[in-house]
Amino acid sequence: STSSTAIFEAGLFHLVTAMLLLNYFLSVMVHPGAIPDKSEDPSWDYDAGEAAQPLASDTGLSMQEAKRSGDRRQCKWCLKYKPDRCHHCRVCRMCILKMDHHCPWIYNCVGFRNYKYFFLLLVYTCIDCHLIVWTMIPSVREGCSPETPFMKMFLLLFGETLAGFLGLLVTLFLGFHIYLMLSAMTTIEFCEKSQRRGSLEPPLYDRGIVGNINAVLGDNPLLWFVPVNGPKGRGHGGWPWHS
Repeated sequence: STSSTAIFEAGLFHLVTAMLLLNYFLSVMVHPGAIPDKSEDPSWDYDAGEAAQPLASDTGLSMQEAKRSGDRRQCKWCLKYKPDRCHHCRVCRMCILKMDHHCPWIYNCVGFRNYKYFFLLLVYTCIDCHLIVWTMIPSVREGCSPETPFMKMFLLLFGETLAGFLGLLVTLFLGFHIYLMLSAMTTIEFCEKSQRRGSLEPPLYDRGIVGNINAVLGDNPLLWFVPVNGPKGRGHGGWPWHS
């Protein structure tokens, strides 16, 4: 019974770790999404020598975000008009579609095209840490006996403590991103809303709980926890923003 339990736990751990590594690789390697070049779609090209276009002339894209003057948002570094939820990353030196944040741990921005991979990376990292913590408890309990060699006892306690600490941090971080997903917000939008204290405005891009999940994990619930079938669309099509 103990042997079969150990085989099951080891198999489960390696399966979760494989998914963790796959999503980490995709988070690093997949481009988060950028504004189309002039050759692909000239409607996003901005000429600094001309007056900015008013939002009403946004070529029928139904943009929700505009400058205080009512003009379309534009980037002075990229010389392009910004779609909704797009922000310039000074580290990547480009505008990122539905930018959430720049993550130093993946040396990439988290945006429209790789947010699902980043979210699943948190999910599987959280599961891995909890697997380590809870399955190590019997070993740690036995290792605390006086007969246990010091180095073995130290490594067991160090591994349990490290996994518990990292598990706590990742669990809190995952909980925050679950909240953001269900609220149809990015980290940047959450920070902007926090600065406007007392604001009771609902999230601008809220489509209901299921719609908000689909906008991050895709429209097939069977594939929500698999790194395929991401959100549909181009990420810069106006309202709904991912169309």
